[in-house]
Amino acid sequence: MNENFTINEVPPGPRKEWLDAFLGVPTSHISDNLRRLEGILGLRRFHRSRKLIGTAVTVKVRAGDNLLTYKALSMMSPGHVLVVDAGGNTSNAIVGELLMTYAQQRGCAGFVVDGAVRDSAEFAAADFPCYAREATHRGPFKTGPGAINVPVSIGGQVVQPGDVIVGDEDGLVVFAPSEADRLISAAERTAAAERAIREEILTGNVRQSWMDKMFAAHGLE
Repeated sequence: MNENFTINEVPPGPRKEWLDAFLGVPTSHISDNLRRLEGILGLRRFHRSRKLIGTAVTVKVRAGDNLLTYKALSMMSPGHVLVVDAGGNTSNAIVGELLMTYAQQRGCAGFVVDGAVRDSAEFAAADFPCYAREATHRGPFKTGPGAINVPVSIGGQVVQPGDVIVGDEDGLVVFAPSEADRLISAAERTAAAERAIREEILTGNVRQSWMDKMFAAHGLE
């Protein structure tokens, strides 16, 4: 193997029960149960509305170079998410329409790129999940170096190969597979608590029990 490249085995794809369960869970509820400290910041979505759920195949590339994204996609199984650490550089696109089309054929669940994309209209038309920093017309180089399935940093969040990624209109959350079942149950409790609060708000009462509890905790009347 060329010493400029590190290529590790791909992690398992997501379990079907996770895909089904997280489909109805907003990222805000997951974030609330990750201490509101975890998650990817600074990326925006380039598709319309499809939810992103899958497990990470990570790629570390030189800014503006996407050679190893092709290799990573060729190794994927359905349900994997391509996660590319391009150092936040937006001078050259890392993914575009051709890679999107290839990814769709491989069953890739979506792209998360700490860098730039191009052909943004095609991502919107296909509603193929894609989160990145910016769009640019400038294409990538293909020389390397790079690494596949190593820990990467995406928008301030360390992403490990095989981590579960959930994305919606509010952004992206990432967590270890060992946390998935706990977060599904916790998010259900969060949703139930918010429903109860919403129902109380709709009574029109100025005094609200959930507000009283919050104020009491801080010595406020």
